[in-house]
Amino acid sequence: MSKEKVDFWVMPQLNNLELLHATYVNHTFTKHIHDGFALGVIEQGALRFSYKGETLTASPGCINLVIPGEAHDGFAASDEGWTYRMFYLESKLLEQVVYDMSGKIHKIPYFKAGVIQDTYLANVIRNLHLFLEDASVSLVEQESLLLAMLTEFISRYAEERYCIKSVGQETMGVNLTREYIEDNYTKNLSIKELSAVCHLSPYHLIRVFHKCIGVPPHIYLKQVRIKRAKELLAKGFSMAFIANEVGFVDQSHFTKQFKQITGITPKKYSNIIQEIFTEKVKMK
Repeated sequence: MSKEKVDFWVMPQLNNLELLHATYVNHTFTKHIHDGFALGVIEQGALRFSYKGETLTASPGCINLVIPGEAHDGFAASDEGWTYRMFYLESKLLEQVVYDMSGKIHKIPYFKAGVIQDTYLANVIRNLHLFLEDASVSLVEQESLLLAMLTEFISRYAEERYCIKSVGQETMGVNLTREYIEDNYTKNLSIKELSAVCHLSPYHLIRVFHKCIGVPPHIYLKQVRIKRAKELLAKGFSMAFIANEVGFVDQSHFTKQFKQITGITPKKYSNIIQEIFTEKVKMK
């Protein structure tokens, strides 16, 4: 690494989530505090920072964390600097996740460590960050995966151990959610919207829906869209029309999502269906 590079963006739809992907070589952060949580993963090089009376070093694969109101600085621990991916999360978001997990109001979760070595969680955090770079990802999927990451993080490293609500059948809530998705699949649905429909918390909805249906809501939404797309492909509609009709961002996004579910491109599927239809006509 030799060049410093900074990409920063905000996602208002995710509680004003701020994201940073940066490479720093000569830059030094002077001592400062955050109102919310700063959570990230080191990709290359090494970051050193003063935190809670210690000097910590985060190397590749390490999770670095700063809690609200805790003074810290930041500088390179190697000549090559460091590259990392950061989430800046409002405190109320983690407070809400804890409430959804436990069904009870708790204070903001506290985390002791500033550097965490956990390969699995580091990969979850990094993969989510990469995933959120894709503007075509549906809102319900963004929310679901962010919630899953924060739940994993809190469950593993919060000082307080929260009693997680058990998952029941909640058949009525699941059916209401499924019907709502099937009736509104063209919209950019959110997990909050689905939660309001079935009167379950977002966290509990995802778990109970997954248990009853076999997939979480965002995957079910994708499958409903693909099913409708197949029907339109069989009728000979264009790819661009179908992409817009069933709720995908564009034709490229439609093709990618279709292949993920079916294993073939929509064009290939359309050609096969049209060949079968032609053969049937010839046989008459």
